[in-house]
This record gives sequence, structure tokens and C-alpha cells, in this order.
Amino acid sequence: MILNKFYPIFENYNWLKSLLPIGIKFVQLRIKNQPVEVIRQEVKKAQIFCRTYGAILVVNDHWEIAIDEKCDFVHIGQEDLVNCDIKKLKLNNISFGISTHDQNELEKALVNNPTYVALGPIYPTILKKMKWKKQGLKKLSEWKKQIGKIPLVAIGGMTPLRSIKAFNAGADVVSVVTDITLNSDPTLRTKEWLETIKKNV
Repeated sequence: MILNKFYPIFENYNWLKSLLPIGIKFVQLRIKNQPVEVIRQEVKKAQIFCRTYGAILVVNDHWEIAIDEKCDFVHIGQEDLVNCDIKKLKLNNISFGISTHDQNELEKALVNNPTYVALGPIYPTILKKMKWKKQGLKKLSEWKKQIGKIPLVAIGGMTPLRSIKAFNAGADVVSVVTDITLNSDPTLRTKEWLETIKKNV
């Protein structure tokens, strides 16, 4: 599967509603600490909106909801990989990506033949507390050599300028969260991302 190189992550449907029309084609909905029914309704709205704009919606972790709502893509963290029914995802033709941070996690991911492998944090991140320090660009290159044709997603501390370095190091896709959501002008920042990737990749 050929994935769009720009991969923002948002915490609710309102972000998608605001920024998707700018030109985002590959987006993750990552909702934490909410009741299941709230998540389900957010996924339902996001899925309809994404299809209207020809974008792929990736549902973070809630793979059962993704199946119920006939979504196309799921992202699975290492903690959730244990309880995720990969066979059921494949039977429902749902693509999936898996987070990795070290060699052991990469091996676990590759056994499942994911649509993409994500590596992070490439740079220091403020999104969440992690036991892993920055992975760095060198590790991106090492990961790409190991996974071959499987798309590699770089995440963690990304900015438009850093994305160019990540692509040059071997990333196929760059994912971003706080550089947009904490920006004083998220719309303008999203446009800067799209323009930077268009010019340099």
C-alpha cells in the first residue's frame, strides 16, 4: 500500500473537521481516556468525514470499534498488540500499523506483517512520558534496512524541517502531533507541512 507521506494525529473529530479540508489525506484519530461510546461516535463521524474528502482514517488502538464501523486502518501500540486480534483485522480487510521502539518490538511487529512500522520518538517529544529517549536519524536508517519495502513512519518531535532529515534517513512517512495541535495557528502550520513535503520529497 502506498501511504501519504504526511500523517498527522489528532485527539478528536473537531481537529479533523477543521484541518482535513486543507489537503490532509492520511490521518489518525487518537482518543484516550474516554468512554467507549464517546470514542465510537467520534470514529463514526471521522470516518464519514474522511471518506467525503478522500482521506484514509487510522483508528488508534480501538480495533474492535474500527471493525464495527467498517474503517480501513488501525494503529496498534505495543501495549495493545497483546490483545489485538490480528487475524480478525485481516479477515475484515483492515490495514494496520504497529509502533516500535526497540529491536524486540520490531521483531514482534514484523511477525504480524503490518502495513507500516512506526519508530519513535526520533526527537524528544512532549506528547507523553516514555522510557525511550530520542531514537535519532541513524536508527531510522537501520530500521529501514531491516524492514525493506514495508513503509517506515517516523514520529516524535517532528517539524517540517526535521521531516526532510527524516525522509533522507529512510522514513517513508512522517507523523506529527503537537507541532500542529500546540501551534498558535494550526491551520497555517498544517499548510506549511504540506508545502514543505511537496517541495522536498
